[in-house]
This record gives sequence, C-alpha cells and structure tokens, in this order.
Amino acid sequence: MTGQKADDVVTAAFLVIGDEILSGRTKDKNIGFVADYMTSLGIDLKEVRVVPDERDEIVLAVNALRSKYDYVFTSGGIGPTHDDITAESVAAAFDVPLNLDPRAVALLETHYAPGQFTPARQRMARIPEGADLIENKVSKAPGFRIENVHVMAGVPSIMQAMMDAISPTLKTGKKMLSETVAADMPESRIADRLAAIQEAHPETLIGSYPNASDGKFTTQIVIRSRDEDVLHAAKRDVAQAVAEILGS
Repeated sequence: MTGQKADDVVTAAFLVIGDEILSGRTKDKNIGFVADYMTSLGIDLKEVRVVPDERDEIVLAVNALRSKYDYVFTSGGIGPTHDDITAESVAAAFDVPLNLDPRAVALLETHYAPGQFTPARQRMARIPEGADLIENKVSKAPGFRIENVHVMAGVPSIMQAMMDAISPTLKTGKKMLSETVAADMPESRIADRLAAIQEAHPETLIGSYPNASDGKFTTQIVIRSRDEDVLHAAKRDVAQAVAEILGS
C-alpha cells in the first residue's frame, strides 16, 4: 500500500518465547489476541516470531525486532522456574544489569503470605535496570517495559491484563478499515481483475481467501485501507467485477 503518511502508521512485532510452544505441548492463544488488539488500536502488527527458551535466540530476536518496529511485545518466560530466562535475556539484549527490583519486591511481598515469598518467587522480581513495571492485576508478578520492548507473561489471562495496562501508553496510527465482498466463484476466475483493481487503488490492500464446501469453490475478497473513501471506491470496483464475471 503506497501513499500512506508515515505518521499514520505505527508498527509492532510479537515475540513468543517458549519451548512448550515449539514442541506443541502448549497451544498458543496469544498471537490472535495480539493481532486483534493491535488492529483495534491502530497499530500494524508486521511480524510474529516464536523462539525457544535459549538466551542467544531471545537476544537475537529482541535486538532484530526492536530496531525494526515501533514496538515489540513478548510473551512467556518471566515465571519462577529455572527455564524462565526471558528477563535475563532481555537485560542482555540491552546490555544492562538484571537485579531484584524494589518495586517488584514490594508488590510480591504484599501479595504472598509471610514466608511464602520464596527464592523461586523472587525470580519474578528481577527486572532489567532502567525498565518500567507493567501492572499485573491477575497474579501481581509484573511484566516490564524497557525502551520499546514490552515483556509480558505467557499465560493468556495475565498477558491480556498486561496489554490492557500498557495500551494507554502506546502511540497509535490511523486505524485500518476493511470491507468484504463475497464471490460465488473460485479465486482463479477473478484473479486478473483483482490485480488490476489493486493497481488502480494503491492505497488499499486486497486479499482473496478461497473456500471449498461440498465440491463448490467460493472466495471472500477483503479490501483494507485507512481512507474510507478509497476503501469504498475499491469495494465498488470489486463488487462490479464480481457481478460482471458471474453475469458472463
């Protein structure tokens, strides 16, 4: 899509961290949520990566993504066990110390009964130097934000609560709008027309999504743009193309 003012576009990447995701033991439920959430805010989610619980891989991914996009959001690996290494890996990516943070310690000491703030739980109070805390209304153990990187829990309910906590702090762009045209035909019949319509409306993104049921092929055509007038003009052209092909 061309012709879009840079100030209207805010970009983000989502980094999913965890061996359990890559092994299939845990089915990710956060990617779809983050994609929907970013769209609702007016932020373009441009990339998603999944990496194992390996320090070098996390550092590499964090540094690559934070230099490329306005925001990076991560999920997973900030719990109390030995394999929760996201905090130390992010600290390494920024080349800053990882220490017990007095703010996080105070939150967790208040949350747990006397004597229950164990050394394992104290791991959740380790925060990279210079980072801000991300509130966790569900289980109190905070996430953190350092520069444009937001580090959150992997548990969906906690990650979603953290996202709600940080959303007011995020800059947003002009929201992407979308319209859908249903075409009672396989996408191959309308492919050339869609290519021409896309070229005629460079400020849109046009995608075709085929479906097959009982041997019958249909297509959903989705038109997206940040400009409502442009969107409606492109939709009219797509609808006209569909009607002409069906009538031929």
